[in-house]
Amino acid sequence: MDNNLAVVYLSIVVAILAFAVVSVFRQILKTRKLEGSFAKLRKKLEKEKGTTQEYYELACIYSEKKLYTQAIALFQKALKAAEEEGEEAIAPIYNGLGYTYFAQEQYDLAIRQYKEALKNKPDYVVALNNIGHAYERKKLNAQALQSYEEALKFAPNNSTAKRRAESLRRLVSA
Repeated sequence: MDNNLAVVYLSIVVAILAFAVVSVFRQILKTRKLEGSFAKLRKKLEKEKGTTQEYYELACIYSEKKLYTQAIALFQKALKAAEEEGEEAIAPIYNGLGYTYFAQEQYDLAIRQYKEALKNKPDYVVALNNIGHAYERKKLNAQALQSYEEALKFAPNNSTAKRRAESLRRLVSA
C-alpha cells in the first residue's frame, strides 16, 4: 500500500516537473523568436525606410515590451507609410495605437484612436471591445455597454463582449 502511494506521488511530481519544463521551453522559444524579429526589424528600419507592415510589427513588439513611447512613434510611422502606400487596411494600426494610449491610462486618446479604427472598419470587434473597456475606465457605462452590444452584433459568441455587457446591463439598469 505504502509503495503504491509513493509511486502515485512520484508520478504526480514527475508530471508537474514535465509540465513546467515544457512551459519554460515554450516561453524561451517564443521569447527568442520575438527578440529575433525585434532585432531584425530594428536593424532594417534604422538603415532604410520601412513598409507599413514592418513599422506595425515593430510597434507591436515595443508595445508588448511595454515601451509605449517608442510604440506610439512607430504606429504613427506605420500610418504615414500606409498613407504613402495607399494602404487601406489601417484599422489595426489605429487599434494598436489606441491600446498603447490605454496602457498609459490616456483613455481619451485611446478612445479617439479606437474611433478611427472603427471609422475604417465598422465591424472591427477587437476595437469595439477595446473602446468599451476604455469607456468603462472612464465610468461611461452606457457608452461601454453600447460598444459591447455592437461587438455582439458582429460576433455573437464573443466571450469578452458577452461577459462585460452582462455586467454593465446590471449597472446601467440599476
